[in-house]
Amino acid sequence: MTGDGLAGRLAALVGEANLLIGEAISDDYRHDEALGVAPVTPAYVVKPGTAQEVASVLKLANDSRVPVTARGSGSGLSGGAVPRADGVVVSFERMASIAEIDTVNHTATVQPGVTLAQLDEATAKVGLAYQVHPGELSGSLGGNVNTNAGGMSAIRYGVTRQHVLGLEVVLATGEILRTGGKVSKVSSGYDLTQLIVGSEGTLALVTEAVLRLAPRLEHQTTLLAPFSTLDEVTRAVPKIVASGIGPTILEYIDMLTMAAISHNANLSLGIPDSVRDTAQAYLVVSLENRDADRLETDIETAGEQLGELGAIDVYVLPGPAARKLIEAREKAFWTAKAAGADCIIDTVVPRGAIPDFVAQASKIATEHGSYVIGCGHAGDGNVHFALFQKDPEARDQTLKAMFAAGMALGGMISGEHGIGQEKKKYFLELEDPTKIALMRRIKSAFDPNGILNPDILLVSPEGNA
Repeated sequence: MTGDGLAGRLAALVGEANLLIGEAISDDYRHDEALGVAPVTPAYVVKPGTAQEVASVLKLANDSRVPVTARGSGSGLSGGAVPRADGVVVSFERMASIAEIDTVNHTATVQPGVTLAQLDEATAKVGLAYQVHPGELSGSLGGNVNTNAGGMSAIRYGVTRQHVLGLEVVLATGEILRTGGKVSKVSSGYDLTQLIVGSEGTLALVTEAVLRLAPRLEHQTTLLAPFSTLDEVTRAVPKIVASGIGPTILEYIDMLTMAAISHNANLSLGIPDSVRDTAQAYLVVSLENRDADRLETDIETAGEQLGELGAIDVYVLPGPAARKLIEAREKAFWTAKAAGADCIIDTVVPRGAIPDFVAQASKIATEHGSYVIGCGHAGDGNVHFALFQKDPEARDQTLKAMFAAGMALGGMISGEHGIGQEKKKYFLELEDPTKIALMRRIKSAFDPNGILNPDILLVSPEGNA
């Protein structure tokens, strides 16, 4: 198994059973869930069990100038976990322990391989919750930190970076560094924690994270409001946010996406055919409270407001139906993938600009012979489109024009999936060159030899990270 020199040295660091080469590398290590990035078989897969083993692997890779790609559950949607053929994949599957649930400071200390499902189960036992819900419960928390993952609850609770208090990371040179901790605020030098969050594995490898927890609220409900037009839905969103009811989830789903996810999940939402035939889009509003009476008041307020904003009707979904709808919405990517989508877009714009962006995106798609359907985190302006366009050149033109339109409205190319390999080309073409140059200098300071995920985010004109 360890026929070449580097393989033997890696095996000595992590144990021969935790090194894979050649045919022992399964397909799982070759890709993530990005639709537009071809799988690549790495030269080596290592499965370290401790931060010190990660440090030893990175020091060896740095000294040998071998590229390194970190991997958690592989549920990413940007190609950020697709390795180089001559590189090392550092898989965190063995580093999947919850070190502590601190019920006094309301924190969880976890290794990067811990999944959202594992953490949710552990926190539920003590009445707490990690309030970031990117959708894929099998996703690993290390990957969530790397991409600054968001999700449907971001409108109320924010995205990953609002919940990361501290990190243990390993630099490319093999040095182990701790940033932040259980403290809720820091004003002591550069905030290295937040610099690393969202850096997509290009600055350091996360080996532990201290996460903020919150009390788990007992009472929840979900409202479903069909509208005659998508424009009515998107224009209603800012007014609902401004009302003060504080929705936990505020999602829009267009007619075709709703039909697809309802069919796939065998959803029965109790909507009459006459309403379903009229509705072009839906708004999903979830509310929660520690007090049942207060929640009931919020339900009445939200229902009245939705009616005033043009909803055809408002349905308070029973618990099982609500859970099935939210789960189906979370798995909309898989529905789009099964339908043959060629790309998933997660552009974010100011919430007030959603109507303009949706209209422009539809027009751009039509002009390039493409087709888009979608849904999105309407409360925070994060629009998710499934793009159908088999011709690579037309798809490229469509994507560039849509990203440019979003940025012109004050938005960003990616709201939560990250740039990775899939959106790298557009990021480098459309972003401010001064910003890109500064990011490259930061990258160089953290990773002077450019070994960490060198094919994503910040490829230089010379082709090095």
